[in-house]
Amino acid sequence: MTLKNKEHQDFPVLTNSAQDGIVNQETFFDRKIANNTNDYYIVKPDDFVYNPRISKLAPYGPIRRNKLEITGVMSPLYYVFSLKSNTNKDYLSYYFISSTWYKFMIENGNTGARSDRFAIKDSIFQRMPIMLPIQNEQTKIGKLFNIIDKDISLQQRKLDLLKQLKKGLLQKMFADKAQVQPSLRFKPFSGNWCQNKMGDFIKEFSQKSQIEDEYPTLSSTNKGMENRNGRVDGKSNIGYKIIENGDLVLSPQNLWLGNININKIGVGIVSPSYKTFKFKNGINPDFIKPQLRTKRMLFNYENASTQGASVVRRNLDLKSFLEIKIYKPFDIKEENDISLIFNLLESLVAYHKSKLQYFTKLKKFLLQQMFI
Repeated sequence: MTLKNKEHQDFPVLTNSAQDGIVNQETFFDRKIANNTNDYYIVKPDDFVYNPRISKLAPYGPIRRNKLEITGVMSPLYYVFSLKSNTNKDYLSYYFISSTWYKFMIENGNTGARSDRFAIKDSIFQRMPIMLPIQNEQTKIGKLFNIIDKDISLQQRKLDLLKQLKKGLLQKMFADKAQVQPSLRFKPFSGNWCQNKMGDFIKEFSQKSQIEDEYPTLSSTNKGMENRNGRVDGKSNIGYKIIENGDLVLSPQNLWLGNININKIGVGIVSPSYKTFKFKNGINPDFIKPQLRTKRMLFNYENASTQGASVVRRNLDLKSFLEIKIYKPFDIKEENDISLIFNLLESLVAYHKSKLQYFTKLKKFLLQQMFI
């Protein structure tokens, strides 16, 4: 039985997010949304809440459990219910994260007058059948998903910490116009760094493929280099540019958004629309790589381009790009030591990202297989 806030008690207002579950509304939206909470439903710890708002993550609206360990209130647009004593709360939490109950919603409700909400009568929603194994099996299934969720949270925290560490080291281990010596250095290095131009380090080249599918087709994106695993839109790739490991690749129209990469995938071909460069002797590409997408460099890229016909595209002025200033140490050993640090960070990020993807996929698979 659900209770309404008839006595105007000062409970925090909660909301049901498909991605984050039950959260404090003011924290979630960074501001207070609801002022008059009279007749709002009272939501106790471990109560379940159905939100009829649909989304890509919750095509029939999310059903989530209040894990906040506090009592709050929710809009009367939601449906609040609690468990009977013989049902494991963790089991039911993950049951509703699965898609097992979608069939009932499809057969008994509809999208209603508003396209962003699913319409189902409370009396019908209450009749939803839920298949429950014996209590011991419910407990084991709930524990299994709790372990997987803890692993997902752990990998996400590690990723976030590594990204914060990289951001901090980028600010401290490189010199620039405002600070010609980095504030964090390896011993025994000292002294100012020297100013160079991007053109001092790279030289444009263009070697075209002559044979269809001779090399894998690669693509440069704002997130990194990607293997297309085939032709782009089925088109011929004769005349594409051949690149090798360590080559610099950028999109002339999207450089200002950070579409610039150093190829680490291996020999491949890229669209003729890309600009391709080789590094000259005397510079370690791995020293340049961490700096390519810093805020300072993005600002420089924007200044090295002009507005195109489309508001989302700018056209690279190659001469201005080659004039961008880069600072480097006089001692190649300091340059290599810095490169090793950022290579290690990149490897750790890739490792924990792959583990996060593994546990996320495992959870998705088990959600599909362990409920009926």
